[in-house]
Amino acid sequence: MSSIFTKIIRGEIPCYKVAEDEKFFAFLDINPLKKGHTLIIPKEEVDYIFDLDEDLLAEMMVFSRKIALAIEKVVPCNRIGVVVLGLEVPHAHIHLIPIDSEADVRFSNPREQMNEEEFKDLAERINKQII
Repeated sequence: MSSIFTKIIRGEIPCYKVAEDEKFFAFLDINPLKKGHTLIIPKEEVDYIFDLDEDLLAEMMVFSRKIALAIEKVVPCNRIGVVVLGLEVPHAHIHLIPIDSEADVRFSNPREQMNEEEFKDLAERINKQII
């Protein structure tokens, strides 16, 4: 059975895509801790991030860096937090979260409320900043 993330990659479930290449896919978290909260996933369905091939893991971090730098240009923040939990979806993924303090990455925090137009606009603005 395919993970929800694989279904997103295939277009079976809609998302607010930020970017993709032949190996990775980036999209906005639909239940974001902060505006700009983005998920980075490999297109290869692997449950645990540290089960990824070393080269693929390194490439995933390089791809994540490009997205993080683009988010910083669009969303005011001190930094982009990088979080890997790996428990909620059986598909390796990285959370990129705009933060002003460590408290901003607490997953028990209330979530940002955004409408469809805000999500679409934000995904497009981040995409345009990717170098």
